[in-house]
Amino acid sequence: MTQNLTTYQTHSQMRKSRKENKKPVGQRARLSVSEQKIINDLRLDTSNRVLVIGDVHAPFGRKDYLQFCIDTYEKYRCNKVVFIGDIIDSHWSSFHVTDPDGMGGGAELELAIGQIQKWYKAFPDADVTIGNHDAIIMRKAFDSGVPAIWIKSFNDVLGTPGWRWVNDVIIDDVRYVHGHKSSKARTAAKRDMQSTVTGHFHTDMYVDWMFGAKKAVFAMAVGCGIDSDSYAMGYMAGGKKEALGCGVVLDNGQTPITVKMNLDIKD
Repeated sequence: MTQNLTTYQTHSQMRKSRKENKKPVGQRARLSVSEQKIINDLRLDTSNRVLVIGDVHAPFGRKDYLQFCIDTYEKYRCNKVVFIGDIIDSHWSSFHVTDPDGMGGGAELELAIGQIQKWYKAFPDADVTIGNHDAIIMRKAFDSGVPAIWIKSFNDVLGTPGWRWVNDVIIDDVRYVHGHKSSKARTAAKRDMQSTVTGHFHTDMYVDWMFGAKKAVFAMAVGCGIDSDSYAMGYMAGGKKEALGCGVVLDNGQTPITVKMNLDIKD
């Protein structure tokens, strides 16, 4: 009887405690001990978790691609960001045939800057591997004999002072590179025996592993976030469907994952 009474009193005290600690609607509920432990463990996890954003091609990217990348960053608790290149499209100045009914250079650049500012607000600290479309203006200036001192930097033009523009970047012995010079990820990883992540090839999204006697490396293609219905992507009409998504590399370079977009969600 004493044991039953004690049990009753304990439950009564717990109910009273819960009632006293109950928060009004709209306030954060008190975390349990186990929940707080999980939060603390996450805070102590210092491993690199890299979000790899595919080709954006502003201003000809999908409107929902930015939110998709933000959601992926949060889902996998990423703490580093790499844009895999071709942030900007520069269709008006392409080396290939341009649409005569498309925007002029000033209008296209202004629209692209506005979109890129949204990306910069979401990811102010990032490495950006320079893609072939990013480099169009520099290449044309070089071919025209214009000295580099006359050319503004990417950050000056696009208003992205916290971004680091590089040909490639290595994090945890994983190489991140756009792909237009390095070849596809599978080729580059096998050739160099170094884990390699690329963009550039809009229809590719995969992770392949290659095993040697004492080393395993992976090849990852992260897809893209382009709007294939835009006139700048007219060269894709009737061809393969673009692979829409991004990538994450977790556990200090040990766990590569491709993340596809939900194609049921419309712009």
